[in-house]
Amino acid sequence: MNLGYENETGYKQKIIKLNKQIERYNEIFNSMLEPYIRVDEELRFTYVNEAACTLLETPREQLELLKLTDFLQVIPLTQEEFGSQSSSGEEREKKMIQLHTGALKQIEFLRIGAPSEGQQIYRLEDVTLDVSSSRETLMSRQMFLDIFDTAIESIVLFDSSGIIIEVNHAFIHVLGIPKKDIVGKNMNDLISQKYKSYWRESIRRVFSESNFRGEVELLVHDEPHPFIFSLSSTVGNELYMSVFRKLTESNLMEKKLETSERIFAELFDQSMDAIIFWNDGGIIFRVNHSACKIFESSREDLIGSYIWKYVYSNNQHFNQMMDTFERDTQVRGELIYKMPNHQIKLLELTAKKHEGDGYNVTIFRNVSERWLIEKELRDSEKKFRKIFEGTLDGLILWNDKGFTDINEAGQGILGISKDKLLSLTVKEFIEKIPGNAADLNAHIEKVYKHGVYSSIIPIMFENGRVKHIEFLTRENLYSSLHLTIFRDVSKNLEMQEQIRKSDTLNVVGELAAGIAHEIRNPMTALKGFIQLLEDGVKGDFSTYFHVITSEIKRIETIITEFLVLAKPQALKFFKQDVHTILKETLELLAAQALLENIQFETNFEEEEFTVFCEANQLKQVFINIIKNALEVMPDGGSVRIKTRRFSEKYVCISIIDQGMGISTEMLKKLGEPFYTTKDRGTGLGLMVSYKIIEEHKGYIEVESKVEKGTSFHIYLPFAS
Repeated sequence: MNLGYENETGYKQKIIKLNKQIERYNEIFNSMLEPYIRVDEELRFTYVNEAACTLLETPREQLELLKLTDFLQVIPLTQEEFGSQSSSGEEREKKMIQLHTGALKQIEFLRIGAPSEGQQIYRLEDVTLDVSSSRETLMSRQMFLDIFDTAIESIVLFDSSGIIIEVNHAFIHVLGIPKKDIVGKNMNDLISQKYKSYWRESIRRVFSESNFRGEVELLVHDEPHPFIFSLSSTVGNELYMSVFRKLTESNLMEKKLETSERIFAELFDQSMDAIIFWNDGGIIFRVNHSACKIFESSREDLIGSYIWKYVYSNNQHFNQMMDTFERDTQVRGELIYKMPNHQIKLLELTAKKHEGDGYNVTIFRNVSERWLIEKELRDSEKKFRKIFEGTLDGLILWNDKGFTDINEAGQGILGISKDKLLSLTVKEFIEKIPGNAADLNAHIEKVYKHGVYSSIIPIMFENGRVKHIEFLTRENLYSSLHLTIFRDVSKNLEMQEQIRKSDTLNVVGELAAGIAHEIRNPMTALKGFIQLLEDGVKGDFSTYFHVITSEIKRIETIITEFLVLAKPQALKFFKQDVHTILKETLELLAAQALLENIQFETNFEEEEFTVFCEANQLKQVFINIIKNALEVMPDGGSVRIKTRRFSEKYVCISIIDQGMGISTEMLKKLGEPFYTTKDRGTGLGLMVSYKIIEEHKGYIEVESKVEKGTSFHIYLPFAS
């Protein structure tokens, strides 16, 4: 009994040991990365490891209730595709299984060892991807061969040296020569000379771009024909494939259209002008980049919007442009636009209607800057014009070709209208009166030499009048135009002359006061002693005494004239008739005129001219001037005395002789002290006359022509 008990214990221990070994084997089996399964004779799962559960996408508990046949689709895979036995003699079998999810997998079953107690172990391997890849490769090869041989386009395979390896039937047909005469040739032999370098460049570009498209000429029966081609290097090892398509007339036209469209698209989008296409409803459907920039909007904002919505104001000008557009199907003009960002722009536009094509096009150009510049120029022009026309000085713009402008003051000074002046050249204007030419030409020469020059020139006019005009000319002021500023300075010169004479009178007056004071006392003594001598001296010395007495009287007359200049006279002015004073003066001088064979001619315009005056002083002035007239006419003649109304303020008394006349240079000095044209004259008579008329608020003008005579014009204000 004890032996039996011991044996039973030993068996139990062995069983426990075996179970532990089985558990270890199961742990090892379960931890293996490859999928393993064990099935019985009925293909029921008796054990699966974790990898197999993952492959079959089913939990172990569920698999132990299933059979392998639950997964198998009874479609054994063909031996041609995969083979059924490995090179090592291992039994392999590939079957397609379907998971409970419906997914299909191709599984390779590798039998491990022989069956034991009806149990068989398999190692599983998922070969789904490998089988698909192999199948696709076979299919791709077959498809390539089918496409290659049946393709309409001409296809050529060649190696890196250009040797043709294979061609399809289409290429053979295009060249019109047998395949055996093509294969083995070099591609360069089929390319026309014109495109050989381009073909070599295309081959080089395939390395960096994988494929390349272009145009080339192939020699067909030695004649070049245009083809488009694509070139790639993805066919086999170091092989190139090129597909050719012959360009027909239709292809060439399509290509030209495509090229034109591409060029148009490039020009359209790169144009500096804004271009907008819009339909008959005014809706924009295409714009370029410049349009987006000008209208301060994105392309998305512009497309779909109304073409005229940005116009700042639909005024009369806009309506006129729209009427013109509808009538003539095109219009050109300028409109003010308000952008979405409220910026105001002036846009120049050209719009054209394409009624048959259903679209219209408008080209815009931003001329806002020009508009602002023109506005500034217009403002500047207005300012310049106001200054130009408003200045009191004369202004002339001129160049070598002629005159371009003259202001109103200049027209008055020169006594010429603007239209008349602008019709003359500079030379014609200068030579209009030859007497002015020398001085004016000299002035212009100095301007060209110095750039700017000023001079005073006496200008003679067609009526004989002379004005002293001061010219200031600046060369090339702007736009090759010269500017001359001029003014009539005749009155200024006369005033300066009067001031000079007045200053001289003041000096002479101070001198005269001293001389008269110093001379009068000794003269009184001389005169008294001469009278005593004349009574007491025996002998006939009457001639001598007469000469001495005459000269002393002359000295007294000079002293009296000095005293007139020396101090203001206590004068009493009364209303007097000028004609009465003149008649009395002429009666005093009538005897002397008769002796000189001179007649007085009078011409009084009106019966009476009343002035405020001191009669004796006016009489002295008339005597001085008329006596001068008598003395310059030794051969007789006539002296004319005229009176006339000069404006509403003055009466003009003219005394005109027929003497020898006075030159222009001498005429300027009349009235200066001690200046006279007579041998025994002192010049004080005219000087006193000028002073008297000045005290009567009048003035004297003298005109004279050599060999013709001299005219004194005395202007006196009317009594008011």
